[in-house]
Amino acid sequence: MRANISRLRGLFRAFGCADEGSIAIIFALASLPIIGLIGASIDYSRASSVRVSLQSALDSTALMASKTAATDSKTELQADAAAYFTAVFNRPETPATIVAAYAADGGSSVTVTGATSVPTLFMGVVGFPKLDITASSTVKWGNTRLRVALVLDVTGSMASANKMAALKTAAKNLLTQLKNAATTNGDVYVSIVPFAKDVNVDPSNYNQSWISWTLWDAANGTCSRRSDRNDTKEKCLADNGKWTPDNHNTWKGCVTDRDQNYDTTNTAPSADVAGTLFPAEEYSYCPVPLMALSYNWAALNSKIDSMQPNGGTNQAIGLQWGFQSLTSAPFTIPTNDPKYTYKQVIILLSDGLNTQDRWYGNGTSPEPKVDARQQILCNNVKAAGITIYTVQVNTDNDPTSTLLKQCASGTDKFFLLTSATQMVATFNQIGTALSNLRVAQ
Repeated sequence: MRANISRLRGLFRAFGCADEGSIAIIFALASLPIIGLIGASIDYSRASSVRVSLQSALDSTALMASKTAATDSKTELQADAAAYFTAVFNRPETPATIVAAYAADGGSSVTVTGATSVPTLFMGVVGFPKLDITASSTVKWGNTRLRVALVLDVTGSMASANKMAALKTAAKNLLTQLKNAATTNGDVYVSIVPFAKDVNVDPSNYNQSWISWTLWDAANGTCSRRSDRNDTKEKCLADNGKWTPDNHNTWKGCVTDRDQNYDTTNTAPSADVAGTLFPAEEYSYCPVPLMALSYNWAALNSKIDSMQPNGGTNQAIGLQWGFQSLTSAPFTIPTNDPKYTYKQVIILLSDGLNTQDRWYGNGTSPEPKVDARQQILCNNVKAAGITIYTVQVNTDNDPTSTLLKQCASGTDKFFLLTSATQMVATFNQIGTALSNLRVAQ
């Protein structure tokens, strides 16, 4: 035993005197920071993994919460968000807390903020027992407000091939989509302009200053020397009679095209400029009255239901009134809130080619001169920043409408349909695009 102890003592003295021993000690000391860095790397890697999981769970929670945030109370929003977050944040070793908040200022948003901490395995020896982690996710929607004009053909040809019934279904489905895209009243407004050769601006407006009675008075009245109700002022005066116009309250509400070139603009009507006024006309196939911008969804649906097919085709007057309904008098245009972005859209649907306006055409044959007026109008509408969708319902093997194709705000916004049933899917496609525009972040 003593011999062994003496031998060990000798070995220790030899190690202490050896140069190689100092190298070992230096290596041992130098390895401490290396080991510390490796340990820190492991701790940070674990924390990074938790951060990724936390961010993913917050993103999912914010998206979920956005579906009901506008109608939830603060307590309900927090409870729903916490329950959902707990279900998707599968990290029992690092429990997290979250706070969910909803804001509606210049659009709507939900922000979910989360916090957790990761216990360290190695960094605790240098005073860092845990690594704190925070993250947040925000979902925004509804910063864009929509103003949509439905300019719908209700001419006689719409009575065939089930087109009118399909149009009513398609239009009402679109109204539902737009209603669902709105968070609050005023996020989406819709006007409806049924058109034939004329547009009906409602007979209750017979005493408004923006109506011109020159054409109507000349065609509707009685002559002192004649009893024929089909008489005109011109014939009466030629027969030395006295012409008495009918009372304006007998007017059925239709107007024809404004004087050129006001027929292609949205110029506000002024009593000081006769050409800006809208000429009353007693049109035999006067459609149902148009409806100004509204978010009264029941009334808008009722207006669609009331449409009936009759008369010749003048797409231009429908488009002009759609333009007017979005931008100018005689309509009262909703005030824009500077916190929002506004998008104006016209959806123009027709099943035929233009056949007649105030000046040209016979109501049955295609009339290129009406197309020429409309092309000018289309250009003016698009120059005003309004997006135009055009839909040609071509069930009668007409030529593809070059006019409607060029009038659209892009090739993806022109739709050529060959059956009435396609209207439903087409309006759904347009409604989806508008809804996505409305709710996009």
